Amino acid sequence: MKTIKYFLLITLIFMSSFSYAQSNKLKLNLDETGKTYVKASVRMQLWARYMNTNPGTTINNEVANNVFDVSLRRLRMGVSAQLTPKLYVYSLFGGNNMNSKSEKDFKFGVLDLYAEYEFAKEFALGFGESGWDGLNRWNVRSSKSLMAVDAPLYSLLTVNKNDDIARGLGIWAKGQIHKFDYILSLKNPIQYGVTATEGKVDYAINKPRKRISGYVKYEFLHNESNKSAYSGGTGTYLGTKNILNLGAGFMNQPKMTSQLVNGIEKYYDFKNWAVDVFYDVPLNKDKRTAITTYLGYNQNDFGPNYIRNVGANDITSGGTSFNGSGNDFPMMGTGNTTFFQLGYLLAKGKKSYQLQPNIAIQYSDFEALDDAMVVYDLGINCFFKGHSNKLSLGYQNRPVYQNINNELKVDERKGMFVLQYQIEIN
Repeated sequence: MKTIKYFLLITLIFMSSFSYAQSNKLKLNLDETGKTYVKASVRMQLWARYMNTNPGTTINNEVANNVFDVSLRRLRMGVSAQLTPKLYVYSLFGGNNMNSKSEKDFKFGVLDLYAEYEFAKEFALGFGESGWDGLNRWNVRSSKSLMAVDAPLYSLLTVNKNDDIARGLGIWAKGQIHKFDYILSLKNPIQYGVTATEGKVDYAINKPRKRISGYVKYEFLHNESNKSAYSGGTGTYLGTKNILNLGAGFMNQPKMTSQLVNGIEKYYDFKNWAVDVFYDVPLNKDKRTAITTYLGYNQNDFGPNYIRNVGANDITSGGTSFNGSGNDFPMMGTGNTTFFQLGYLLAKGKKSYQLQPNIAIQYSDFEALDDAMVVYDLGINCFFKGHSNKLSLGYQNRPVYQNINNELKVDERKGMFVLQYQIEIN
């Protein structure tokens, strides 16, 4: 691990020596045209957070009804290279959630490491460790250009179960054919599972079957980039492009989950499909105003009544509600999810910054719950230099479920405030 850190540090120092000669960018051209190059970037997201925790939450066995903490939500160090006009190599190192619980054993490692050969604009073939997946826009998304404080995590259906922070080893084909942009991916899921129990679906202990996924979108206006696994998953373009996309995708893995039924283990296929639309256009170029909106529908099947509680960057334990501890809530499971997001970029004028209020709503109808799961996110971004230097304030309101007369119903709601600062050098 230390070797990787030293390699990255040396690489970035080396490349920074060229930055002033090349518009302060960590980019080294390999030829006079600039068509071949090596490029680096460093980015971090810092959180200051206050949250009302789920009932029964503890920290070191002490009751914690409210929590204030500071953490490093994401750290990213990337080096990419266009070695020839056809051969592209991409690497990304880093980790998530350096907080009071994980600070001493924070994991910094390889996130992406792959090579890709473009036979033509219509067809490129790549393989390695990556986030290339299908299903919907948010499966391959850029955490740098998010409109909300955090990613719509509901779409990372198996995150940190049989994948590695929503990444895995595999092979894929992608390309752009006129207005169509597509990705078809085949992944090796990580060997992960739990012992099957009676009446509860969970990840199976078996030989992992291959996961296949695909996503195709029709780009009515400008075409989005599909250079890396994250360039086409921009959250908001801040009025720099005219984008209207209609997309559809799928994701399947045979025998991914199981449970005991009368003592016999029964396996279930992981089956998902989704449709979505993304719209991002400038409204007034003189005032630099713009609108960004997204609407997606997802049908997910992990097996009967599967449900999973997730809380981003959680530092707590315990919990006496169905949600679990901290800021956890039923985020993904068997059922359907509708997600809506809307943001408006206000006029900049003579100010040195620009504001963008935004809202997001996740509405999920999960088999395991008797009440619909609805989460609201309200936020505002303050852009000092686009996404490379921005401050974001977000508020999330989530439901807390309790077993009431053998029914899982919403008993109360809790809130969380997050102040995030993002800085990137590239």
